[in-house]
Amino acid sequence: MKKILPIVICALLSTNLYAQNDASMGIIPAPVSVEKHSGSFILDKTTLLVSAHAENARVADLLNAFIASKGGFALREVKSPEANHKAIVITSEGADKLPEEGYRISITKDKFLITGKGAGLFYAVQSVMQLLPEKQDGKITVPAADINDYPRFKYRGMHLDVGRHLFPVAFVKKYIDMMAQYKLNNFHWHLTEDQGWRIEIKKYPKLTTIGSSRNGSVIGNYPGVATDDKVYKGFYTQNEVKEIVAYASARYITVIPEIEMPGHGSAAIAAYPELSCFPNEDTPTDPKAPWAGSRKGKQVQQTWGVHQDVFVPTENTFKFLEDVLDEVLVLFPSKYIHIGGDECPKDFWKRSAFCQDFIKKNNLKDEHGLQSYFIQRIEKYLNGKGRSIIGWDEILEGGLAPNATVMSWRGVEGGIASAQQQHDVIMTPGSNGLYFDHKQSNSPDEPLAIGGFAPYTKAYGYDPIPAELTADQQKYIIGVQANLWTEYIESPEKAEYMVFPRMFALAEIAWTQKNRKDLKNFSEERLPLHLARLDKTNTNYWVPTPIGQNDKVLKGSQFNIELKVPVEGAQIYYTLDNYRPSESAALYTGPIKVNVPEGKKLNLKTIVITKSGKRSVVTQTELNNGAPDAPAK
Repeated sequence: MKKILPIVICALLSTNLYAQNDASMGIIPAPVSVEKHSGSFILDKTTLLVSAHAENARVADLLNAFIASKGGFALREVKSPEANHKAIVITSEGADKLPEEGYRISITKDKFLITGKGAGLFYAVQSVMQLLPEKQDGKITVPAADINDYPRFKYRGMHLDVGRHLFPVAFVKKYIDMMAQYKLNNFHWHLTEDQGWRIEIKKYPKLTTIGSSRNGSVIGNYPGVATDDKVYKGFYTQNEVKEIVAYASARYITVIPEIEMPGHGSAAIAAYPELSCFPNEDTPTDPKAPWAGSRKGKQVQQTWGVHQDVFVPTENTFKFLEDVLDEVLVLFPSKYIHIGGDECPKDFWKRSAFCQDFIKKNNLKDEHGLQSYFIQRIEKYLNGKGRSIIGWDEILEGGLAPNATVMSWRGVEGGIASAQQQHDVIMTPGSNGLYFDHKQSNSPDEPLAIGGFAPYTKAYGYDPIPAELTADQQKYIIGVQANLWTEYIESPEKAEYMVFPRMFALAEIAWTQKNRKDLKNFSEERLPLHLARLDKTNTNYWVPTPIGQNDKVLKGSQFNIELKVPVEGAQIYYTLDNYRPSESAALYTGPIKVNVPEGKKLNLKTIVITKSGKRSVVTQTELNNGAPDAPAK
């Protein structure tokens, strides 16, 4: 206990001084500018909360509720300042001169001024809630400063696939809450897939009575080692959709629905086989892949991946899609409707006499031209309804629809090509760390994932503006998004594990100006505090490995290894005897000094354990003093 006590005291002091020492005052994403001044604002139960504008009442109540939970006291709300009273003032006066979604915070000894309008004021309060330190002696002390802030990109998105696995309404709301706290403003809701149709369409009830249910799900990596042989089903009612859209709107988040076409339509085709090029054929499945139940007739797919049965471009199909979209448009007031357009195999179209005749009659070059026709026809329909489409970068193939926005996922090339054609682009390349279904480390401790390697540092290092574009072309890069595909994410807990802390990195590349990004400050100063706050909630997350350690080989005879906890209040345990570390291992209390005999090597293994008991993966560093390499197997 005597060895641990000094470390605990240091950790507490570090937390209390955190906002004072950090150049961004603890805020994620980092503001445009922070100018610190001498002195502090003392927030206590005598402080007033001033809000004169009725339209700001909801934001004022939000801040007051947060202060009550953090400080144990609520502030008296008034419409104008009172003499001899310190005050937090929420105002929209002068906000018209701020950039879109921008805000200002000015903190002096007597006044805490928060200026913004609409989303800008909401984001200002999110920043205030982040920079308030813990209460001490009944008061919260905030350093004097001026903060000026506005976003780099107008589109800051987060995606959730509910086609492979469905998530409860309560979790979707929590997902939206976390987005709002970190100034993300577009929720891309992937509602239809080969493995399940997840939105109620009243004109076509079979989409949910048949299309929302599959007879089993594969176990293990694609194509699977077995099937769980369990019926998996579920969908969102239109009332639930309305509830989620309204919930997001109150937090300045737009919900963008995705209705996949012309590929990824197996669930819809299972419900209405006439949507297929070959309605009387069985759903194509890999005979070696695990399968539950009958393979006869049209089936909702049970395996992941890309499937051959795609929509046939008949008038009946287009009428079906238009009817579906009509109901979707009523539910979602968003400017954009995402229509997919990705991973559409052309095999069925190639052997379909109808499709080949269609290509000839419409003077299309080939099947890629047919896909372009399909997308352009749907775009024209949606444009006629006052909406615009987003499609994955495959919609470039065969020619872009005239007004389409492209979501570039297969690297950055699709985004570059689209911007050069003067089309708006949302960058979401999986190769640059924005696919949050990828692994977060190379440790065998990582849970089952689709593959890939995307630590939060990779996403943080990505710049959504390609250097290949001219200054004029760069204007077409309207934003950035990360995607969470859920083939291997079957629960809210695992979804949280995959999203956090990567969502924080996404927020910073989406909002923060390029010259204000600082990975060292983000990783070592701000992220540990934000994860500590997350640790106090009922939220799962990936615990980073110790700061200062990596899985490389270090050569030499003497080592003095200094580590820092990646989560405030967590502890690091380590071993040098090649056994797995746990709470029974040595507790890190200072630099680890190791002497390695000549010709020998040791393995430093560490694990981080947070206050709530969450664990990092085990990290191993080899300390090698000339030991021979292991013989090749």
